[in-house]
Amino acid sequence: MAVMPPATVEVSDAAVQRLVRDQRPDLGDRPLTRVANGWDNATFRLGDDLAVRLPRRTEAVSLILHEQRYLPDIARRSPVAVPVPVHAGRPTSDFPWPWSIVRWVSGAAAADVGPAGRGPAAEGLAEFLRALHVPAETGVPVNPFRGVPLTDRDAAVVERLGDRERYPQASALRTVWAQSRAAKAWDGPAMMLHGDLHPANILLAESGSLAGVIDFGDVGAGDPAVDLAAGWLMFDGGARRRFMGAFGPAVDGDTWMRARGWALILSTAMLSNSDDNPRMFAVGEFGIRQILES
Repeated sequence: MAVMPPATVEVSDAAVQRLVRDQRPDLGDRPLTRVANGWDNATFRLGDDLAVRLPRRTEAVSLILHEQRYLPDIARRSPVAVPVPVHAGRPTSDFPWPWSIVRWVSGAAAADVGPAGRGPAAEGLAEFLRALHVPAETGVPVNPFRGVPLTDRDAAVVERLGDRERYPQASALRTVWAQSRAAKAWDGPAMMLHGDLHPANILLAESGSLAGVIDFGDVGAGDPAVDLAAGWLMFDGGARRRFMGAFGPAVDGDTWMRARGWALILSTAMLSNSDDNPRMFAVGEFGIRQILES
């Protein structure tokens, strides 16, 4: 059974309040509420319009720094709200690593909304990705697990699909994987990527339209197909066709084939590593169904 890794540093509410008061005394009297303990970061809401993000694990420290470096430029291009940093926190005796105060992005996580309720976000999510996917400047990190050639992820997929109890559809999924790997590799410039675009990181307005995108810790450069995989993780057939159609000829058939392969990578990662997280397990199950139906 795969479980969430333990925190290297588990920060208390009182310690976070001291960090804010010491480094941003203008914000120190705002109410602070813990809202999430993720694999990599703890998140606290700070008043109505801000949040505090702190890495929980040594491996996540660089992710906070990447958000601080690249989110301001992404925010300038994005048609929807993103958690742009407003303060780069310094380590102290209370907390040994960099941390951030960011804009709070309001909305309901798409992971908590049924497929029919996500449909209105199809065109908005495509618009966000068209704005995000620009050629990356020199020095943007390349995540070895996201946006790389599909062949780099082959061993992980083969290993996961070997679990026949978890993947009774393994034979059909291997066929999808082979088709995706056969697609022409990305040969354009390395593009800016979200890198972890799934329904828990996509926020919806009450109408179902796209309200915002969060958790840019995996921001990097590479093949944009990894983000286009959201079409299978987010939408059923009709909404997915609208999502894909919104890109027009700017995205070719090989890229969509690789995107389906990335949807398989991400869905199996969720199913194989979320036994203690029913919410993400359900996202993976939905993705597998959509991959097999498309």
